Amino acid sequence: MSTAEERRFEVLRAIVADYVSNQEPVGSKALVDRHNLSVSSATVRNDMAALEEEGYIAQPHTSAGRIPTDKGYRMFVDRLSEIKPLSGAERRAIMQFLEGAVDLEDVLRRSVRLLAQLTRQVAVVQYPTLTNSTVRHLELVALTPARLMIVLITDTGRVDQRTVDLGDVINEDTVARLREMLNSTLSGQRLGDAATRVAELPEQAPAELRDAVARVSSVLVESLVEHPEERLVLGGTANLTRNVADFPNSLRQVLEALEEQVVVLRLLEAARNPGAVTVRIGEENEDEQMRSTSVVSIGYGSDEMLLGGMGVVGPTRMDYPGTIAAVRAVANYVGRIVAGK
Repeated sequence: MSTAEERRFEVLRAIVADYVSNQEPVGSKALVDRHNLSVSSATVRNDMAALEEEGYIAQPHTSAGRIPTDKGYRMFVDRLSEIKPLSGAERRAIMQFLEGAVDLEDVLRRSVRLLAQLTRQVAVVQYPTLTNSTVRHLELVALTPARLMIVLITDTGRVDQRTVDLGDVINEDTVARLREMLNSTLSGQRLGDAATRVAELPEQAPAELRDAVARVSSVLVESLVEHPEERLVLGGTANLTRNVADFPNSLRQVLEALEEQVVVLRLLEAARNPGAVTVRIGEENEDEQMRSTSVVSIGYGSDEMLLGGMGVVGPTRMDYPGTIAAVRAVANYVGRIVAGK
């Protein structure tokens, strides 16, 4: 990159920094006063004219300063050579907060609350996808002599409880036989495979257990099948309303889009690798309702398995370095905690 191009990028970086901080169009004099650019105001004006001609900045009003465009933010993000890591104190606080969770759902809700607080944006976390989960254990609890509670526990810590009416009274020995049959068949199986195997169980069961197995199996299949409506935790939506000017005539559309699970899941689709942050800026978002937002997303899990995605949604006028650092740090800890549960 030539010296002139490098200097123009420094001007762009200064414009991004000032606009993100102040939400005011940035003029050449302000850049010279606030930043050590080591060039004259005339040179800065020429560089700003070149950046505007190339589409990296724009002038929202006549005689006003300049603001970054989506293209300008993209260049800024692509050239982030270094993301300042969170401090040791910040990392310890995150870990202590998340480790205090009592179960998977608590981990995810804490993660959303934490991300929303750290970034002051909308945070979203996807439940571990069931297609990647396996059955760790299945427990049967007798509520009455003719009614059972089924407790399904996966290797990702998800716990699902359902009740089943047996239509007849069974004793403790029968419950124990059912429990042993189900665990020997399902333990260690991926949920999709487990759903297939549990559907075949009634035919394989002894005659005296066949009716009870059929009733348990029909209810258990519901726990083994993916339920998209249960797959997301969202938090911090009110953060979008702090700066309504960031969403001219589009805030309502953004809020409506966030209520649609399928839209948010699509935003997280790019998060395929744990540790790899994806940033979609403005027009890069597939959904038209989200074209005034930026989405910073990441996959969480272990090196061997992607469990789900998480990220934040906010205006394009976003503190990208700080947001990327926060999303990456929280995902790292959530992955370690969930994978270890």
